[in-house]
Amino acid sequence: MSGPVDVDAFRTAVGRLASGVVVVTALVRGAAHAMTASSVASVSLDPALLLFCVHRDARFRDLLDDVDGWAVSVLADTQADVADWLASPGRPVVGQLDRVPHRAAPVSGAPWVDGAAAWFDCRTVAVHEAGDHDVVIGEVLAVVQGEPALGGLVHLRGRVRGLR
Repeated sequence: MSGPVDVDAFRTAVGRLASGVVVVTALVRGAAHAMTASSVASVSLDPALLLFCVHRDARFRDLLDDVDGWAVSVLADTQADVADWLASPGRPVVGQLDRVPHRAAPVSGAPWVDGAAAWFDCRTVAVHEAGDHDVVIGEVLAVVQGEPALGGLVHLRGRVRGLR
């Protein structure tokens, strides 16, 4: 096959790859910022490393140049509304977490979303360009599990779905 892959065909096909839904947050000059992501993966157990991907033009990407700490909240199966809100275009820059209960992660101080299935507190160790996104790799500095009965939230075929 020659030439680039059709973008719509790629998007549709990759949409069949179920992926976990998380909220990535950072605390920049005292203000909390957040984004919903479904491109998160464990990279290494020793040292504990996590990665997430962020569009190079996203507001959140620009913030990462100002801080090295960030946090991940693995959303529970009941938190689709949180995922939708923090993925919505046009949400305010200031106060975007005002309607989302949260607390500070122990090391970075970035918000952890209350009621999540798990939380990670991370420090950036590398950023790699990858097409129109950047891959951000972080060392995990703290990890906490949520309630054992909680399920997870997945993104599949353009929709967010809860799984237990």
